Amino acid sequence: MAVIANRHSAMMLFSGASDMYSHRVRIVLAEKGIEFDLVNVKPGDKMEDLIDLNPYNEVPTLVDRDLALYDSDIIMEYLDERFPHPPLMPVDPVSRATNRLLLHRIQRDLCAHADMVLFGTEKQAAKARKDLRDNLIASVPAFAAKPFFLGDDFSLVDCALIPLLWRLPLLGIELPRQAAPVTAYTERMFKRGSVKVSLSEAEREMR
Repeated sequence: MAVIANRHSAMMLFSGASDMYSHRVRIVLAEKGIEFDLVNVKPGDKMEDLIDLNPYNEVPTLVDRDLALYDSDIIMEYLDERFPHPPLMPVDPVSRATNRLLLHRIQRDLCAHADMVLFGTEKQAAKARKDLRDNLIASVPAFAAKPFFLGDDFSLVDCALIPLLWRLPLLGIELPRQAAPVTAYTERMFKRGSVKVSLSEAEREMR
């Protein structure tokens, strides 16, 4: 782990070992082979260095020289532009906008429900679990259409989906037989080298 006082000398990621959004960023970093220093932040920790960088004191927070970024989508896009190979977003504006819409829908239709399962009341969690399961089943055609999620190449969209799918057992969600394309996609993605490298010990214990 890097010395915090020298944080501007190397890229640094403040990350939660079991945080779904930190997991997204770690996949992107692994996919691109970016060297970085990892600072594990436990839930509830109030690290002075993190508060100085991020007014919300949240993970993930990425530090690259004098730049501090937060929000996983912003960090992922920054990394893709800063380290363009391999590309994880399309080049043309229309396709890029389409991928951004997919990221937005993944957040609203899937990840927001997962957050409610993990952090909501028992009643809220029960409804969110059902909504998340139903939305995954409704997305079966999208999982079946292409080798990756609605694409021929691995993208930021996949980086956003994989941490959610990894946590399905933790969320208490078992998919029915009709969701076989989702399960097949999940198995393919979990074998990817960058996904294996990205996992924290806490995440390995989830499955």
